[in-house]
Amino acid sequence: MDAGDNATVAGHVPVMLDRVLALLGPAVQAAGPAAERGPGGQPAGAPVYVDATLGLGGHAEAMLRAHPGLRLIGIDRDTTALERSARRLAPFADRIIALEHAVYDAVPEVLHRLGVPAVDAVLFDLGVSSPQLDEAERGFAYSYDAPLDMRMDRTQSLTAAEVVNGYPPAELARILREYGEERFAQRIAAAIVRERRRAPLESTKRLADLVRSAIPAATRRTGGNPAKRTFQALRIEVNGELDTWRRALPAALDALRVGGRVVVLSYHSLEDRITKRVLAEQAADTTPPGLPVPLPEHRPRFRLLTRGAELPSDEETTTNPRAASVRLRAAERVRENPGAGDPPGSRREAR
Repeated sequence: MDAGDNATVAGHVPVMLDRVLALLGPAVQAAGPAAERGPGGQPAGAPVYVDATLGLGGHAEAMLRAHPGLRLIGIDRDTTALERSARRLAPFADRIIALEHAVYDAVPEVLHRLGVPAVDAVLFDLGVSSPQLDEAERGFAYSYDAPLDMRMDRTQSLTAAEVVNGYPPAELARILREYGEERFAQRIAAAIVRERRRAPLESTKRLADLVRSAIPAATRRTGGNPAKRTFQALRIEVNGELDTWRRALPAALDALRVGGRVVVLSYHSLEDRITKRVLAEQAADTTPPGLPVPLPEHRPRFRLLTRGAELPSDEETTTNPRAASVRLRAAERVRENPGAGDPPGSRREAR
């Protein structure tokens, strides 16, 4: 690991780490007998933890340290993050099933390829990572002048420059309004279209300055950098974040064995709304109204582990400002799919 990578990893503070460990811990306590071998040569019955947004591996490292019998599957769409986390997690190499270059909605495909039928814990730490924000050339931050890129996975083709220079005005306005919750979406989209006619928009600074000039002066004086919502919207569009999340969470819930748990860390209201809706649906009894008793096959598949969305402590937001906007939700699987009972030997029965 070079000096720059060392500094990046050393300065990386996993968000709400203690709470993540407390919530996932009960799902991964039991380890299987080391003499029996399962997929990938791993101990059969050993608990499996999927870090679906591995990043720099901070949460994964803490989980592996806390639970000596735990096995890890790490997933990230960012190849740079995978390289750095692999070096960080090298001391646990014998307990890593795989580190996979994939988007987090690919959990079922990854598990199928690895021959892992079900897992005990899943973590999603959504949004843009610290290295992506800190590395100017990635183009995520309006505080640096850099190419308009914003790709989490640099092997994909679509960039923010292609969006701002190629999308029709109405589509630009829709993205800014829906993904950035920007009330001046129409004005900003019109300004982008006028500017790109003169010359293509290719730098973060030029876009940030353009957004600032398109917003009324009174609004610019409050609420932080006025380009924040536009940059969020473009990042979500480039990386397909919301559509991916709508697929990813239900798929991850299906991959959990009974007694397994999921924790989600989201950083803006759009992600959190999807999380809230999906978990609430899975934790609801779907017995048709009017029946005198709940039907067993309509019992909830999950129980919520958090009352609403949990927020970071004041102390954490002081020491780690990037945690300020996080919202945490968690749930535990309590039964199999509708119509199925708890299978023999399930974690739920074993406990």
